[in-house]
Order: sequence, then structure tokens, then C-alpha cells
Amino acid sequence: MTRPVLDEKHLHPAIRQKVAGLHSDLIQQVLTAIHTHPVVVVGMHSNPFVSKARRALDAAGVAHEYLAFGGYASQWRRRNALKMWTGWPTFPMVFVGGMLIGGAAELQQLIVSGELKGLLAP
Repeated sequence: MTRPVLDEKHLHPAIRQKVAGLHSDLIQQVLTAIHTHPVVVVGMHSNPFVSKARRALDAAGVAHEYLAFGGYASQWRRRNALKMWTGWPTFPMVFVGGMLIGGAAELQQLIVSGELKGLLAP
């Protein structure tokens, strides 16, 4: 199944550059992190689910890179670019081996099932 994204041909030429460049620095920062670190947690300050995911990784002995972008009242527009880019609606966004695996609940399922270790194996 392919996630629907508005095709560029349906964007007026005058806005294509603006759409393509919207918070591209933020997306590039996340891309760099997921290409550099086996596990990356993208989140925001004061979000209990982000903290839960990070604690679960720590308890499982899995090192991770953490990128925090604002809090509930700040940087929400920038974070929206991440949601549009990934299609994932909430934080945290957990990447393992460059793959978005979901958030805290999905991470916990992978830890319990043992699949996380398999994803991290060389």
C-alpha cells in the first residue's frame, strides 16, 4: 500500500519550491541522524511517550540518538514538517536501522517480541 501524497503536478509551479523546501533543514537533520546512528528517537520536550520510549531503550541496553524539537507550545509548525514527511502522526518517531518503526508502543512491542535485537543485528 502506498501512502497518498499530493503529486507535484497538482501543485502550482509558483509554490513547488516553497513546498519542497518547507523546513528541509529539520528533515535533513533527522536524515543525517538516521544515517549515522542505528537507533534515533525524534521527539519533543515534556512528552511522556518520548520519555517512555527512551527509558525502554535504556532498559533494553540499546544506545540511541535523541533529537528534541521544541515542546507543546514551541516549534509545532516545524514538527508538522516531520509528520508530513514520515506520515507518522505523533511523537516520538523511532527509527531503527533507518526505518521508522513507529512510536513508544510499537517500540515496546519490538522489544518484547525480540524483533528489535534482530533489526539491530549486523
